[in-house]
Amino acid sequence: MDVSAVGMTDPAGLIFTAAALAGLSGLPGLLLRHTVGLGQKIATLALTLSGLLGLSGALTLIIHERTETFTINWTLPFGPCEMAIDPLSALFLLPIFLISACGAVFAVGYWPATHNRATEPKLTFFFGLLSASMALLVTTRNGVLFLMVWEVMALSAYFTLIAEHENREVRKAGIVYLVATHTGTLALFVMFALLRGTTHSFQFPASNSLPAAAFPAAVIFVTALFGFGVKAGLMPFHIWLPAAHANAPSHISAVMSGVMLKMGIYGIIRIISFYHTPPLWWGILLLAAGSVSALLGIIFAITQRDIKRLLACSSIENIGIITIGVGVAVIGQATHNPTLLVLGMAGALLHMLNHSLFKPLLFLGAGTLIHATGTRQIDRMGGLARPMPVTSLFFLTGIVAICGLPPLNGFVSEFLLYLGFFSEARTAAVPYLAMGAPLLALIGGLAVICFVKLYGVAFLGLPRTAEAEKGHEPGWQMLAPMGVLALLCVSAGLLPQVMVNLLRPALFTWAPELAGKYDVIAAVPPLRWLTIAGGGVLLLAGALSVVLRKRLRSAPVAGGGTWGCGYLRPASSMQYTASSFGDTAVNLFGGVIRPRCANPVLPGYFPRPEVFASNVSETLLEQMILPLFRVTGEVFSFLRRLQLGKVHIYMLYIFVTLVLLLIWAY
Repeated sequence: MDVSAVGMTDPAGLIFTAAALAGLSGLPGLLLRHTVGLGQKIATLALTLSGLLGLSGALTLIIHERTETFTINWTLPFGPCEMAIDPLSALFLLPIFLISACGAVFAVGYWPATHNRATEPKLTFFFGLLSASMALLVTTRNGVLFLMVWEVMALSAYFTLIAEHENREVRKAGIVYLVATHTGTLALFVMFALLRGTTHSFQFPASNSLPAAAFPAAVIFVTALFGFGVKAGLMPFHIWLPAAHANAPSHISAVMSGVMLKMGIYGIIRIISFYHTPPLWWGILLLAAGSVSALLGIIFAITQRDIKRLLACSSIENIGIITIGVGVAVIGQATHNPTLLVLGMAGALLHMLNHSLFKPLLFLGAGTLIHATGTRQIDRMGGLARPMPVTSLFFLTGIVAICGLPPLNGFVSEFLLYLGFFSEARTAAVPYLAMGAPLLALIGGLAVICFVKLYGVAFLGLPRTAEAEKGHEPGWQMLAPMGVLALLCVSAGLLPQVMVNLLRPALFTWAPELAGKYDVIAAVPPLRWLTIAGGGVLLLAGALSVVLRKRLRSAPVAGGGTWGCGYLRPASSMQYTASSFGDTAVNLFGGVIRPRCANPVLPGYFPRPEVFASNVSETLLEQMILPLFRVTGEVFSFLRRLQLGKVHIYMLYIFVTLVLLLIWAY
């Protein structure tokens, strides 16, 4: 239907109204610069309303398994511009609208206009534009319009990232992001050009309508994996991600990690859906890329002392797990194994949703810690569980979820992948999938080490600095979004059947050959037992905590000295630091991490005070890419000598060139 026919109460109308509200939410703040705070309040209200409208429209389309398709009347010479919202698009719309609304509310307390008069209006404007562009991106079905919206999304993210551009580190992170994202965009230009040459149109082809055996299909897949992989943060295309997430405002980091990275995953899934029976090597390549990203991402996360950089590296790990699921699904398609296809894609899509809940929760939690202590360094926190009990509880919820531990939501999506590895790896067609289960277990174990370090050093023990001693709970504007996300993490973990039912329409959109022939729920029969077991664990933990509290209150209180290893009183300097906790992992994976250490020399019996320093660099960026750029610059530096700024010299160049061309022609 025509776009003008979309009604305000139609699900598609609700979604596009929500996108328009988000895109325009920051305009009042730019126009009302003299009324401090009013623009931010209007933007927060608009983004909250946008979230409610968008979520209701997306859920309606998913529940009723509907697809809304319509055409924009434009005069550009690229053919008709079709837009559509199918269940797959609607599934990706859920985190876009939810996290954008949560981030807007959080920003009122974290980035108030009264304290950030110079940066808040622009930050709020581009935040709304980022949300709107992501919502439009997943509804676009024309390659040219897709690239236009993709560029708006990329530039909006850049301007939100460099909010504190007076900081040199922030500017450097912004430049790296800008170069990386546009390198990926160049690959997408090639991909869409090849796709247009195959279909003779910029319109997206229907699902399973193209043959995957032709040579252009392989090039399209590889360029899509590179172009979208840069945005998703897959290794080795992740070079922009740690610094960008670390230096952006925390609510921006939450949206970039929780939502924007998924736009790369969406692009990969959508492009693969165009082809029927993809070759086996597509799935193997995705599986390998996901495995490398997941393993190396969590290894680098363990070594970090910056809380936001740690969470950023963990995002690489989780994007890798999602890609593993997509690879398993493609292998299932290639080998005509519907169970493997269902478990792989269901695990990937469910982990996409789950990561969109617990990772923004953790980034917002990191924002509250930074707000309370004034630092991103984990070693300068400590003992924050006592002055910040609510934040501590919400943060712990996110940690249990991201470690894939029951009964929270991270366990359910990884459980589906385990089922795929164990139930189908015995077949002769894909025996190497058996290696996926121990690899996923290793990644999960390393994740536990990483986040035990984070929570233990930041929240437990004694305060390590004077700022940590003054830690305090933030206002309700910062706690409420965290509470919503924590509640959703628990609910999704206790009700996995509801979550899988949400995935069913999207799964059948991606693989139409399964519709009406295969029951997704039948592939994962133990889900109801996860609900029973998870509920039992929570009830048991609650009962034990109540009993323990009563016993402690009724027990007699006695005082006495404790053995402190010769120290009369413990001090914060005696506690484990983030560096010492992760030292074993750094040494074990030193060949990959390549840490830089300055070891002190202690001569004699009474040495002078010395300093030990260690730093974990961005290995690929700092030790490979940047040196390559420097060498390239030096090689071509001689060209500067030809630019003398004299017209007669340039005329001589032209004359010599013409003479050489004539000699070559004859």
